[in-house]
Amino acid sequence: MSRPRKLSPEEVAQALPTLDGWSLVGDTAITRHYGFPNYLAGIEFVVLVAHEAEAMNHHPDLHIGWRKVEAVLSTHSAGGITELDLTLAQRMNALHAAMKA
Repeated sequence: MSRPRKLSPEEVAQALPTLDGWSLVGDTAITRHYGFPNYLAGIEFVVLVAHEAEAMNHHPDLHIGWRKVEAVLSTHSAGGITELDLTLAQRMNALHAAMKA
């Protein structure tokens, strides 16, 4: 399996507006805060994300709090943001939207 390619700052800038709620952290990661009606809903979200991430072999930093989860995505082996991060961000947004439906 080949190592993912780090995206250029221009590629990240072009992709970021398509990822609702995500923002840049420096030049090596993207982040988003998700809100939930209660603590257990946040835990449920993290479990769903963990299954998605494991299937992709791409593991985000997730910080769980009361009624919130912060996600930070970066591909450490590439030294920054890759297509893996963008894809996982899209999947996380879809999971969050499905939970709210």
